[in-house]
Amino acid sequence: MSFYQRNLPHFVPPGATLFITFRLKGSLPVIVLHRFLQETDEQIRRLHREIPQLVQRREALLNLHKRQFARLDAYLDTSQDGPHWLRQPAIAGIVADEMHRLSELSVQVWCFCVMSNHVHLVVQLPPQPNFSYPRIMQRLKGRTALAANRLLKRTGGFWQHESYDHLVQRPGELERVMAYTLDNPVRAGLVAEATEWPYSYLRPDW
Repeated sequence: MSFYQRNLPHFVPPGATLFITFRLKGSLPVIVLHRFLQETDEQIRRLHREIPQLVQRREALLNLHKRQFARLDAYLDTSQDGPHWLRQPAIAGIVADEMHRLSELSVQVWCFCVMSNHVHLVVQLPPQPNFSYPRIMQRLKGRTALAANRLLKRTGGFWQHESYDHLVQRPGELERVMAYTLDNPVRAGLVAEATEWPYSYLRPDW
C-alpha cells in the first residue's frame, strides 16, 4: 500500500474495515512530497536488497509504510502551507455530517477526526460482494467539495485526488487505528484530551 495513491486498492473484500486518510488539495507542497517519495523509494530498494525472504521483506515493507505515513501525517499537523479550510467550524461540520451519512450506503462508521487540512476515517464496508469502495470516496469527496466551495465562494479542486487507504486485518489493529485517529488533535498539541476536540466522532456502542 502506498501513500496518498490515486489508484485505490485493487481488491477490497466485502465487509472489510478500512483506515482512510484524505487531505485538502495543495496541503502538501510538491517539493516536500517529491522528496518524501524519493526517500521512500530508496528505502524500499534497500529492503529488497537486504531481505531476500519474502515474508520478512513484506513485514519490513509494511512497517516502513506505517512509519512514512506517520511522518506525512505529522507534517500535515504542523504545516502552515496550503489551505486549512477545515479549521472553519462550518466547513468541518459539512465534512462530519457527510461522513455520518455514509450509513445510507450501509457503511459502518467506527470513528473519524477532521483536522484543519486532512481527515482520518475508519469504516467497515457492507458485506455485499457488488459494493464499490471507490463509490464511498466519490460521494464523500464530491458532496463535501461542492458544499464547501459554495460556502467559501470559490471554485476548483477542494480535495487532493490521492488518499491513503489501509486494510485493517490484524488482531488489535482496529483498536490501534481508532486510537490513532482520535488522538490526532492531542498529538498536534491542539487539545489535552481527545474528547475535547469538537470535530471527532466515536461510534457510541464501541
